[in-house]
Amino acid sequence: MQIQVDSEPYSSIQSDALVTYVFDEGNKIEGLLADIDRRMTGGLATLVSSGELTGKALETVLLHFPEGMDAKRLLLVGAGKPGKFAVGDLRKIAGAALRYLKSRGVKNFAFLTREGERSPAAAQAITEGLLVADFESDKYRSEKKNNKEIQSVSLAGFENGSSSGVNEAIERGRVIAESQNFARDLINEPSNRLTPRMLAAKAEAMAKEVGLGVEILDDRKITELKMGALLGVAQGSVEPPRVIVLRYEPQTPRPGAPVLGLVGKGVTFDTGGISIKPADNMEKMKYDMAGGAAMLGAMRAIALLKPRVRVVCIVCATENMPDGKAQKPGDVQTAMSGKTIEIINTDAEGRLVLADGLTYARQLGATHLIDAATLTGAVGVALGMVNAGLFSNDDGTCEKFEAGLETSGEKFWRLPLGDEYADLIKSEIGDIKNTGGRYGGAITAAEFLHVFAEDTPWIHLDIAGTAWIEDARPYMAKGPSGYAVRSVVEWVRSYGG
Repeated sequence: MQIQVDSEPYSSIQSDALVTYVFDEGNKIEGLLADIDRRMTGGLATLVSSGELTGKALETVLLHFPEGMDAKRLLLVGAGKPGKFAVGDLRKIAGAALRYLKSRGVKNFAFLTREGERSPAAAQAITEGLLVADFESDKYRSEKKNNKEIQSVSLAGFENGSSSGVNEAIERGRVIAESQNFARDLINEPSNRLTPRMLAAKAEAMAKEVGLGVEILDDRKITELKMGALLGVAQGSVEPPRVIVLRYEPQTPRPGAPVLGLVGKGVTFDTGGISIKPADNMEKMKYDMAGGAAMLGAMRAIALLKPRVRVVCIVCATENMPDGKAQKPGDVQTAMSGKTIEIINTDAEGRLVLADGLTYARQLGATHLIDAATLTGAVGVALGMVNAGLFSNDDGTCEKFEAGLETSGEKFWRLPLGDEYADLIKSEIGDIKNTGGRYGGAITAAEFLHVFAEDTPWIHLDIAGTAWIEDARPYMAKGPSGYAVRSVVEWVRSYGG
């Protein structure tokens, strides 16, 4: 899809559709909309008075052959209450417009921003919204649900030229959105088409394409490194595990910049192991590698955006299967760090995978850590499917992450850590156990990971409730969301410019 700035007056833009947005407020027709209304001889005011044009978030009104404009259609999208509106909301508005028009066979359209929303940040958000909305999850359908295609979108109302920073923002938005879609495509793959070895091969191909350093550790090397927590999960599957190591080296690192370690859970299918899951909805457990996919997507964007900070990424990939060789409740595994882990529930496998990943990232020189995982159902119970869980052992590191959320548009809610929670994972037979009981499950899982992060500044993202969308949204298809890619990229950029 082509996305470019069109500096022509909006009324002269020849396109299949012109899109703009309306706020849910007392006087809906003002500024830009007042000018459109004058051209339409009061047509918008009539829609408002009839109650058809409300401005409620993501409601749509489509007009054909609007008077006074060269566009064939005018699409008005609700922007909600102006007091709650942020530039990041343009992401959803643009996405909703694209999916609405795409389903109707529109090939091209112009997106017209309102006064005050013509910054580079706005251009980036719109670009991300368009490209993320264009992703479909029907890869393996012989007859696609929607075989229509948007070929080009013009951003109207912006100042053209590189001096404004808008063109650079469009390109940045494209890189980030395409990287998010890269992660979504991985998550969407069935487990028979994305085994640990296949995931490693895709990661390696991506790394070579964008110029990342890459190393794939096979089961022999994993054994040499004594990654006993990962191997404990992997031993029940005929598919051997892999550890994906990606490295980004900037040409001119920022003086004093840290080395950032990105760690992702790459469980390509999770049956629960011996503590097997119920059959209902188990097919969705192909998405249990969404944290690893998010980190791979983030690394793709990092390689192309070139921040001035070193980054190392570790994705531990395996299946969790209930074979006769599988680990059992009551077993004790020795992690790479030397800590012994009593296995209480084999379905609490993601934290075992991440434990060795965190240790290895520190061994490779990471001074600051961030991990992402579909780790617990408990985080969905606590926060629903709206916010992902955020945990950290360092306020400054966490504050840098939270500062980037305004740009990324993703929602994370910080949950507590503490000795009282850490006490719940103490084992009578080993150092720690892999579950802390029913209550506070997302927190005790984070405390488990805290053991392996130790004193290294660390952030844990539990994206179990947000990595998969059960029902299509106006701005995004049903299925994988690619959650955390944008936020991790902004966190990395905050250290490296």
